[in-house]
Order: sequence, then C-alpha cells, then structure tokens
Amino acid sequence: MQDKVLIVTGAHGALGKVVAEIARSRGARVAGIDHAPQIPATPESIEIGGVDLSDAAQAKTAVDAAAKHFGRLDALINIAGGFAYETVDDGDVKTWQRMYALNVLTALNTSRAALPHLAASRAGRIVNIGAMGALQAGSGMGPYAASKAGVHRLTEALASEWKGKVTVNAVLPSIIDTTANRGDMPKADFSKWVTPQELTEVILFLASEAASGITGALIPVGGRV
Repeated sequence: MQDKVLIVTGAHGALGKVVAEIARSRGARVAGIDHAPQIPATPESIEIGGVDLSDAAQAKTAVDAAAKHFGRLDALINIAGGFAYETVDDGDVKTWQRMYALNVLTALNTSRAALPHLAASRAGRIVNIGAMGALQAGSGMGPYAASKAGVHRLTEALASEWKGKVTVNAVLPSIIDTTANRGDMPKADFSKWVTPQELTEVILFLASEAASGITGALIPVGGRV
C-alpha cells in the first residue's frame, strides 16, 4: 500500500474506519467519503463529509475532489451501504428502494466517477462489498440480499467492461463482528464471525498490485462459521 491513493466510502463506519486506518499504517494516502459531516484533512488523508453517494452528481464531485487533492487515484473501496431486516409480505416497498439506493447506487455512482481516474493509474482497482447472504436469501433478508446481489452483478459487469484497464472485485462477508451486530444478536457466537481486520486484509490485497491477475471475482470471507 506504500504511496497508493485510495478512496474509502463509508469511511466513518465500523469497517470503513478499520480499512482506512490499516491502509494509512501501510503507507497509503486515503480519502474518506461519508454521509457524516466532514472532518479536517491531514497530509495523509482527506475527509469529505455530508455526501449522498446515491446521488450521481454528489458522488462525482466528491471523487473528483479526492483525486484533485492527491493528484491521482489508484483504488476505490466501496464500503458505503446499509442493512434492513424485513419479510416480503409484511414489509414496505420503500425498504427495497432504500436498500437499492444505499447498496447498489452508491457503488455504481462512485465507480462511474472513479473509473476515468483509475484507468490513468498503472494499477487501478475497485473493491466492492457484497454479501454471502445474497447468495441464498433467508427469511427477512429479501431487500438486503436483492440489493447485494445487484452489487455482485455490478462487479462482474464492470470487470468485463474494464478488463485490462481496471480490476473490479468484491468481497462477500458473512456476519461482521461489530458492536452493532453484537447488539442485534447478543446470543450469537461472536468468535465465528469475521472481524473487520480479517476482512480488511482481503480488501487491501485486492486493492494491491499483487492482485493484478484477479478481476470479476466474488470472494467469500466467512470467518469461522
């Protein structure tokens, strides 16, 4: 990661914070983009807050600002997203629309804005966050799983369209060991969940030059389940 320039979306979330922190510790310069308010920039990082990435114009403005700040862009890590648990018959169509906006449109808009910058890099990378739960949806997982399945197909389409210019892959975590997930599932065996640090290792590998031969991959990261 030494001297790589990365954008991390959802940079203030549980996973985004870890990815940004570990990337910086390995010599990367990181632009964090989030819906949360902006915080001051440092030589190694810039934080662009208050951004709705489901809006294409806002996504482009934020990505272009990050690329201008550092002079280039080498990798985009699309972490911004959301989760909802709701059965199909008892649910609201607005939940499906919200999951699509938070998970698919954020990745789509940010990728489209970043691709011209990434193509100018000698090792342009996009890493998306899919979900193992989107491979076979269980009860209550319909809206979320459908949106993450959209991220999977977006990953494959972009990988095919930009092959030879930018690699595009996705990691598919199971349950991530976060404070929020522990609160929602207090009786679960947390030791079997994948940690943010473990998931970060796979993400940063896919963002590295060592992963030059991998594109269009959907890589399960299931912890110890």
